[in-house]
Amino acid sequence: MHFLPEELDDYVVAHSAQEPAHLKALTKETYQKILQPRMLSGAYQGRVLSMISKLVNPKNILEVGTFTGYSGLCLAEGLQQEGSLHTIDIKEELVDFQRKHFDASPYGSQITQHLGQALDIIPTIDTTFDLVFIDADKRNYINYYNVIIDKMSKGGIILSDNVLWSGKVVEPLNEKDIDTKVLLEYNKLLNEDKRLETVLLPIRDGLTVSRVR
Repeated sequence: MHFLPEELDDYVVAHSAQEPAHLKALTKETYQKILQPRMLSGAYQGRVLSMISKLVNPKNILEVGTFTGYSGLCLAEGLQQEGSLHTIDIKEELVDFQRKHFDASPYGSQITQHLGQALDIIPTIDTTFDLVFIDADKRNYINYYNVIIDKMSKGGIILSDNVLWSGKVVEPLNEKDIDTKVLLEYNKLLNEDKRLETVLLPIRDGLTVSRVR
């Protein structure tokens, strides 16, 4: 989703850091072999995720929604030397694809894959998180938040993707549209929860940055 005029968006991308070679290879193979390749974070948003992670310099990262591993690899760029990234997805057919590209990067040994329902898996991960990226089924965003918030370190960052939902958040609500309804509630929750300070960035389809107080 692009909210800027194309010419201005192209200028922004041209004047931002470029993705490393292993991510270009991942993107190419995703488009060649995987259904719905547009679910990739993409080069520009990936550089945003990388920059945020480098600023946070997390010891432990949680990613909810792996897809083919692009965003996870971007987040891993900011990990401490002994840090770890836990990434969760429900699609068994993508596990080997993800691992191939994780291991082709400098961060493979730091990345742990989890297969299954995130709401079941997150409580079993015995650590606190400095950085979390939520990018899975939108109707569970509030549920994910509720199981994550008590596992966050003080000053930790929660990133939430697709929070503008192709502009649907400002359009008349179709009561049958559960995803949009939940995102509206979720965006309100992040803005009003006193445990957080939140900024919603109009990057691509919307990226919220929430800092745990």
